[in-house]
Amino acid sequence: MEYKFYRVEKKPPIAWVYLNRPDKKNAMHPPAWTEPFEIFEDIKRDKDIRVVIIASTSDNFCAGIDLMGMMPEIPEIMDGEQKGGIKRALLEKIYKLQEGLTAIETCGKPVIAAVNGFCIGAGLDMITACDIRLCSQDATFSLKEAAVAIVADVGVLQRLPHIVGQGVTRELAYTAKNIDAKRAKEVLLINEIYPDRDSLLKAAEEMAIQIAENSPLAVQAAKDVLNYGIGKSVADGLKYVATMSTNIVPSNDLFEAITAFAEKRKPNFTGT
Repeated sequence: MEYKFYRVEKKPPIAWVYLNRPDKKNAMHPPAWTEPFEIFEDIKRDKDIRVVIIASTSDNFCAGIDLMGMMPEIPEIMDGEQKGGIKRALLEKIYKLQEGLTAIETCGKPVIAAVNGFCIGAGLDMITACDIRLCSQDATFSLKEAAVAIVADVGVLQRLPHIVGQGVTRELAYTAKNIDAKRAKEVLLINEIYPDRDSLLKAAEEMAIQIAENSPLAVQAAKDVLNYGIGKSVADGLKYVATMSTNIVPSNDLFEAITAFAEKRKPNFTGT
């Protein structure tokens, strides 16, 4: 399948989803927001894919939203009268943009973001919808919206506090400043830093393989439980995970794990 913003390469058990608009530093124009619906629904259904890596084909991950490129799709932003109907139309379009990134979060398979170069604005929104974030030494991050007189409205203000906490989120949102890879790791936005893009992609692939070697039933159930637990009480989370655990055991994967342990070999999980 050919896409206008992304390039998808399936190399089971990994699906590589590349941001692929290098001439614009991967600034996100309309297809960047609509194509994830189809991409991640397809990945969700594909039993051969167990992990997703989101990366860039070029020297930068994402320069943010392409404001000029988006204007034909959301002319309501510049409407001087802002009557009720205009505001309603704008609201519905913002919901659609939000859903495009939420498709990453809800695809069911673990998603690793491999970030090199600039990760600005909408790029930061995107990686906060991922499960794990890695970067190269040259990575730069910014929650830039306040600097262009808009509020970040597609997910970062909701997801980032669960990753770095309220204080750091507010600092980034109010100042719109850049932070480097070292600071990003200090505040737990990034799990690990690598010297360059090549070593970053290699490390992301190695992590993906390590994840894929585990039972997909257990890995995907863990993602489901972790996503559900955000904003819930511990008691609510415990009830949910008990139900999830009951739903996935017993399984062929569990029997395989026991057999492999007894035979002193590596298990071969099938996700059944």
